[in-house]
Amino acid sequence: MQDMIAGHVDYACPLASGAMSQIEAGQVNAVAILSTRRSSVMPNIASAVEQGFNLDGDTWNAFFLPKNVPAPIVQKLNAATMAAMDTPDVQERLKSIGVNIVAPERRSPEYLAQFVRSETEKWAAVVNAAGIEPQ
Repeated sequence: MQDMIAGHVDYACPLASGAMSQIEAGQVNAVAILSTRRSSVMPNIASAVEQGFNLDGDTWNAFFLPKNVPAPIVQKLNAATMAAMDTPDVQERLKSIGVNIVAPERRSPEYLAQFVRSETEKWAAVVNAAGIEPQ
């Protein structure tokens, strides 16, 4: 972000939470939110999809555990995480930094496994089409 402000680079794709202060200060111009929907903290910036681009680059976070962790432990960690995410203080803090809180139906370990598979396939196609090689 600092190199963009200094004029060394023309484009950056930071997380909304990391760019908000520079956008608000007028140091950088926001072109789009790389998501299917607008950001709750920067609702005046149109999403890429609204602008006609089939682009969804939403960020996401998850806990990953070793493959053979017993299901009761996975469920207990998931339940504790969801309980924390549902508290008003956590929701308010996440919203204040531009984080969209994932819908309850997308919070299960099963959903995450399917989601990671689909994201891997989606972005592998982009990487392969661009001819990007691992370094």
